[in-house]
Amino acid sequence: MTKGFTQDSGLSAQHSTTVLGFDFGLKRIGVAVGDLALGLAHPLTTIEGERKDQRFGAIEALLKEWRPALAVVGLPVYLDGEEHEMSARCRRFAHQLEGRFGIKTALVDERLSSAAASEDLNEIGVRGRRQKVMLDQVAAQRILQSFLDNKKHATT
Repeated sequence: MTKGFTQDSGLSAQHSTTVLGFDFGLKRIGVAVGDLALGLAHPLTTIEGERKDQRFGAIEALLKEWRPALAVVGLPVYLDGEEHEMSARCRRFAHQLEGRFGIKTALVDERLSSAAASEDLNEIGVRGRRQKVMLDQVAAQRILQSFLDNKKHATT
């Protein structure tokens, strides 16, 4: 879907280089923000809760605040590249973002993003239970950075 935000919804993304990245989970959704022009991603927040209306309300607020041109959603796959049960849920989440908010989405292989995020946090001294608050948003950062890096290499 490529229609972008409409002026009527207050979510216009015309000329935006901002991108939001999502690490979708059943209990938490990690969110990162990045910039297509700069090619950099940063952890933003973690959306907690299992109720769909709460999650989409929080996502709508982020979309209104950041006005991204694109949403990147991590697609979990096994190490051999085969999809598993969460893959279909992540695809559905991406379609819901498109349908509800009219934002273009891209799916990105998120293999080992949570493990890499945990290593990143360990390196800065955040270990064990203290990681829980940040892990999903750092995983979203990894997913989004992977997208931005691949995009940069594709255009050079």
